[in-house]
Amino acid sequence: MAIEKITLAGGCFWCIESAYNQVQGVVSAFSGYANGETENPTYEAICSGNTGHAEVVQVSFDNEQISRREILEIFFALHDPTQLNRQGNDVGTQYRGGIYYTSDSQKQDAEAIVKEIENEQIFNAPVVTEIVPLQSYYQAEDYHQGYADNNPQNGYCAMVVAPKLSKFKKTFASKLKS
Repeated sequence: MAIEKITLAGGCFWCIESAYNQVQGVVSAFSGYANGETENPTYEAICSGNTGHAEVVQVSFDNEQISRREILEIFFALHDPTQLNRQGNDVGTQYRGGIYYTSDSQKQDAEAIVKEIENEQIFNAPVVTEIVPLQSYYQAEDYHQGYADNNPQNGYCAMVVAPKLSKFKKTFASKLKS
């Protein structure tokens, strides 16, 4: 088993985390905060938009079962990479899109897939998802882990997360855990 970690920001972390935890080859996906100025930030501090952190999911995967490219393809299907500092109605720098790499190969793969997306004109606007080194990562509070799965009755989960996950499950059915 060859475990690799990559940290991804695609708006609210609840949906991204839930999706990755359903994918074959993913060992774990944890909601957290990355690349801000405050040490050990809280959710409340992040929501202020003043800490500089992005809501992220740190994905650990067995790259003998699923490639980094497949992880990134899923990521670009889960968020709109053309929206700066937002995803839908979630607005603020904490909701920016980002790939926070820890190796040159992660950076190269991320840049390559963005170039392909732009060359194929998959979106009607330029990709603004940032690709920068991971400077810091803090795991979010326990109540955020598995939040979408544990709180399907929550209004946000029912109206925003559930439809996104339904589309994800159809698109990536062959990649899901049994």
